[in-house]
Amino acid sequence: MRPPGWPKLVAISIAPFAFGVASVIDAAPAVLSKHPGTNQVAEATRTRITVVDDLGRHVTVRYPPERIVSLAPGATAMLLAAGAGGQLVATIQYSGQPASEKRLPKIGTVDAIDMERLIVARPDVVVVWPDGDNPAQIAAIERLGIPVYRQEADTLGAIPQSLRRLGRLAGTSGVADREASTLEAKLARLRERYAHVSHPPSALLEVWNRPVYTVGGRELMSDALRVCGVDNVFAGLPQRAPAIGIGAVLARNPDMIIAVAPPGRGASWLAQWRRFPFLRAVRTGRLLAFEDQRLSGLGPGVIDATASLCRKIAAMRRRPERK
Repeated sequence: MRPPGWPKLVAISIAPFAFGVASVIDAAPAVLSKHPGTNQVAEATRTRITVVDDLGRHVTVRYPPERIVSLAPGATAMLLAAGAGGQLVATIQYSGQPASEKRLPKIGTVDAIDMERLIVARPDVVVVWPDGDNPAQIAAIERLGIPVYRQEADTLGAIPQSLRRLGRLAGTSGVADREASTLEAKLARLRERYAHVSHPPSALLEVWNRPVYTVGGRELMSDALRVCGVDNVFAGLPQRAPAIGIGAVLARNPDMIIAVAPPGRGASWLAQWRRFPFLRAVRTGRLLAFEDQRLSGLGPGVIDATASLCRKIAAMRRRPERK
């Protein structure tokens, strides 16, 4: 489980069919009917499309879907970046919600969805976060016959790919593909500048303080450290957000400690580690409070947040070590 108070928020295709997407499976030609006494022409189409989501599952939806419900903050941010904001009809409530999402009706939280309100929203497709949303509720939505699209990227490099897939789902590929290319260019520049370190330092990435939570190697923030040329000292753990004991940190003795904390709380988290002056990170003064919430947001903003993290780490490493 993720710690209370820490947001649970915590390959380019050569052609569309390379991912099994954009295969129209039920398309009828336009039916034109003129009403007597008028010049109005009514056009009726029935088009459905099958796309492949981030977990490789085939999802068949009305195309383009006019009503999309997002049940995860990261998915909402991704849909907005993909140009599908006008098709979003509902999302969930969570702490720190940006103004761009506050206008949308809320149908619950990441843990508990109001199924009646979901049905009233009449979604053509529901976008979920498979690692964070309630599995029982995802199954219940599918039993209702509502298409469910699973969106999840566990590396920075997977975010542009995920964005392109969402563009195909929403019928907004032009916007999504452009944004994906921009993100790929940013990520390439970051890797070129920071990732090539001959002897990368190790770091504890603290994402909650009581108890202490960190991230394992499969979490986006761990990949952000790699891009910055730093090794996650707990990368070998299979859990995405494991609770750890103080003894485990002392045994690993990281070169730096980075507190990915809510605004205004990073300094107090780091102060707790000063009780252990023999820790290498404490002894050398390599303690960093990083409070940019986009880093744990699971949306495209994590790449810009990674750029900020890399700059702060580089500046900290340039400072003379305390003796």
